[in-house]
Amino acid sequence: MIVGTAGHIDHGKTTLIKALTGVNTDRLKEEQARGISIELGYAYTPLPNGEVLGFIDVPGHEHLVHTMVAGASGIDFALLVIAADDGVMPQTREHLEILQWLGVNTGAVALTKIDRVDQTRIAEVTREIQQLLANTMLAGVPMFPVAAHDIQDVGTATLRHHLHEIAQRMQPRRDNGLFRLAIDRVFTLAGHGTVATGTIFSGQVRVGDHVALMPAGDIARVRSLHVQNRSAASGHAGQRCALNLTGIDKDAIKRGDWLADPRAMTPSTRIDVELQLSAQAGVLLRNRSPLHVHLGTLHQVAHVTLLEGNTLSPGSRSRVQLQFETPVCAIPGDRFIVRNAQANMTIGGGHVLDPFAPARKRRTPERHAWLDGIEHMMNGAGISALLQAAAPAGLRLSVLMQLVGLPSAALQLPDEAQSIVTGSQEQDNFVMSSAQWQSLRTLAVTALTSFHARFPDEQGVDAARLRRMTLPALDNALWLAVVDSLSGDETIQRSGPWLHLPQHKITLSEDEQVLAQQLLSTLAAAGFDPPWVRELAQAHKIPEESVRQLLRKLLRQGLIYQIERDLFYHHERVRELATLLASVAAGQRPEHGSAATAGVNAARWRDATGLGRKRAIQILEFFDRIGYTRRIRDAHVLRGGDVVWF
Repeated sequence: MIVGTAGHIDHGKTTLIKALTGVNTDRLKEEQARGISIELGYAYTPLPNGEVLGFIDVPGHEHLVHTMVAGASGIDFALLVIAADDGVMPQTREHLEILQWLGVNTGAVALTKIDRVDQTRIAEVTREIQQLLANTMLAGVPMFPVAAHDIQDVGTATLRHHLHEIAQRMQPRRDNGLFRLAIDRVFTLAGHGTVATGTIFSGQVRVGDHVALMPAGDIARVRSLHVQNRSAASGHAGQRCALNLTGIDKDAIKRGDWLADPRAMTPSTRIDVELQLSAQAGVLLRNRSPLHVHLGTLHQVAHVTLLEGNTLSPGSRSRVQLQFETPVCAIPGDRFIVRNAQANMTIGGGHVLDPFAPARKRRTPERHAWLDGIEHMMNGAGISALLQAAAPAGLRLSVLMQLVGLPSAALQLPDEAQSIVTGSQEQDNFVMSSAQWQSLRTLAVTALTSFHARFPDEQGVDAARLRRMTLPALDNALWLAVVDSLSGDETIQRSGPWLHLPQHKITLSEDEQVLAQQLLSTLAAAGFDPPWVRELAQAHKIPEESVRQLLRKLLRQGLIYQIERDLFYHHERVRELATLLASVAAGQRPEHGSAATAGVNAARWRDATGLGRKRAIQILEFFDRIGYTRRIRDAHVLRGGDVVWF
């Protein structure tokens, strides 16, 4: 269990932690000289069951609220410290409000410095505290009058016993999620190197694991671990953890960053959230209003875009988009607090909905249906509504894991959902309902049927064009999975690059079939320099237009390709040319490059094919035209992707 202090400056938080644990959490010389906490302090004490109880001591100064929030994020138990002589003070109220926004609903009150006042004052402050807590999540928590300076103080001993009892009864957090640790401190240790500390929000980490520093994305290896101030082989959700990292410098890490499973988070400058303003906020939010946002251990300024209405008034709740200047990381359900533009008052808080919010179409019904689906998921209703809102495109498994915060093995997919394989990596797969998958297949067949009705003499359509006709915004990998599925069960058929319905065929008369075989033989034998239509007509002693019409039918059947008007190549020769082009490109690639990033110019292609410059350029332009290559200045570069061209 992690206990976090809260309360006004000089109410004895640090003194109380020392009395409870024997540890002075004011480790900085300036803190010890001035007698006030400036940074987060940490203390640990063993429990009778062998576990360790952790404490985070926060500063109480009004100018250090950002440090207090960083320490309070991820705590299990709030220890609200209020001095009997001062009573409830401004930072008492603000710290309590922050705890409410962060969802901390377990705690206790330490009424300190009781040795400085009489019983009448103690009774008066007790009533004041009870009134303060009455309408909060900490209403009814036990209160412990203490005199922490007195080593024989019974109240301190009673509080210690209570904390130990609670810690031993508290159920550990589930640790089957993707690992995330919010960094609140980073330093170097002689002989060890870089060390980052924080509270593990979810999942677990082990020595030897590779973790991502987010939002930067740098990868580091965990050399060793300290959990709750003890050397350990693994750390789990809810524990304080110090990670000794290799492969990354201290200067690359700062408070507000995350250490996470590389699959867990994606940086974004926009997140959609549910925001509620305090009734005492004293501000009216409009579009582009600036706010200081505290999320995890991060503190950054964001501008508001309202997703509902035109203003947000004190005491109201609304969905808004927070726009940051630099990327941040979060997952749905992460809690945050906001302070006003001057950063001198906490005015509200909320939770994250979508950590990958769009820049456009933010207020559409479809967008709100998506956010509704996320809300249903966070409320334990599963992902059915989310899948429905994602139709017809489905959800990439990598995105779903980040939204749910679980690895694929721990995901509980609804009965109607299925996984669509679209790549070699599991996280590249898509998840959608069986009905949505069938709908995609039906849309593709409908579009192909319509194409045949409009162009009955065409053999078919290539996959890229059919996608543009059906769902141009659909992910290309998912679209290829749809095409593979339809061709796999012979709902549609392939003829070379063309897709068509099984019953749709280009038919040739008996005379055309005989002539077609002759023309195909001629084109195949001609290699890389076939005759033009005029020359074919002269050789076979038939009109040019008859040859031209027959070649166009063969073109639709995928048996030949048209390089130029009246210039056709046998499909096997084009396949050979494509292979040769890839080989030449591979020979041209720079060190550590790939064929897909290397270009072939006309002169080298001319030499490789043995053709004239004009014909070599015609072939290169053909490859550009069909999308096999793209031209970059004077070079023709192979396109990447999984499309089978020839």
